[in-house]
Amino acid sequence: MKNNNIYDVIIIGGSYAGLSAAMALGRALKSVLVLDSGLPCNRQTPFSHNFLTNDGKTPVEIAKTAKEQVLAYPTVAFFGDKVADAVKTADGFTVTLEGGETFLGHKLIFATGIKDILPDVSGLAECWGISVLHCPYCHGYEVKGVPTAILNNGDTAFEVAKLIRNWTDDLVIVTNGSADFSEEQWQFLEQQNIGVAEAEVSHILHNEGYISAIVFHNNTSIPVKAAYIRAPFQQHCGLPEKLGCEITPEGYIMINPMQQTTVPGVFACGDNSGPMRAVAHAVFTGTMAGISASKELIFENY
Repeated sequence: MKNNNIYDVIIIGGSYAGLSAAMALGRALKSVLVLDSGLPCNRQTPFSHNFLTNDGKTPVEIAKTAKEQVLAYPTVAFFGDKVADAVKTADGFTVTLEGGETFLGHKLIFATGIKDILPDVSGLAECWGISVLHCPYCHGYEVKGVPTAILNNGDTAFEVAKLIRNWTDDLVIVTNGSADFSEEQWQFLEQQNIGVAEAEVSHILHNEGYISAIVFHNNTSIPVKAAYIRAPFQQHCGLPEKLGCEITPEGYIMINPMQQTTVPGVFACGDNSGPMRAVAHAVFTGTMAGISASKELIFENY
């Protein structure tokens, strides 16, 4: 570092992907600044699964240990604030925080995640990540065999229901209005004894995020212990696109196998650049981004 505000790499986002990138860079003797707002997307999730050696631990516990291990590398620094802007310069990238601080990084890694756009249904947001779930591979085992709802319609609901049927036989699709299924899909649902509720949803009945029933505007309700929803999303941070990073038709930051974006010197990892939303995958992509950025820095010195 030339001074305290210049780093080899600035990482925006300090959850699993960002911390993994920082560890790889710290072990490569590169100076790293991790910037994080402290609001990870899984902050409501009580337990994390499918991550070897950490199965069943809380996300907070995993992140705390990870941060301690990463900051043991002397070239890694952490700053808790939200990034307001990032600009390409001749020497790299200037990053400005909401608090006014400015830093220069020769390379930039976005580990900023995505933001789910949930239906405007009372109680749903409070249950998100606790009992209203996005992934059976992350949470399905804990709710196996219980009454479960799918909060989608049409082809999406049909696909999700076929998948969730592996974890429970007690399954109902809540379409929140007229169902949109083909004749073949209706036949399949009937054969599999998967119910369909077409009434409009009023609210989610829950106790501290644990769902107990879906209540409809017609004053009926369905008791359930879990629900799945495949929700649309948007990038949590608009700066990659502002810098010129190409976005895929699905809404992810476009990357190559080395986590490089379409803008030289900019990398992306974690949920913002692919559909596999799992801690293990975030760690892998973060490690790959850190290795790729360090390799570029090393070769640029020759």
